[in-house]
Amino acid sequence: MKCEFCGRDTRQKKVKRQHWLHGKLYIVENIEAEVCTECGERYYHAKTLDAVDAFLSKQHAVEENIIVEVVRFQQITA
Repeated sequence: MKCEFCGRDTRQKKVKRQHWLHGKLYIVENIEAEVCTECGERYYHAKTLDAVDAFLSKQHAVEENIIVEVVRFQQITA
């Protein structure tokens, strides 16, 4: 497929993705995506994202827990 941002080719690759479901943030590894070889833009098939939702909605093993900071960005104007 072609990247809609830069027009270069994509290739299928396994990636790590942040994924929100029911107000919880997950870091999910080993997800298939089409990744642009030039700019790195990622494209996920809807059925892949549906499968991730289904997987996370059931009992699943947790590899690791991490602490994530939540901040509100305020741009300083000169």
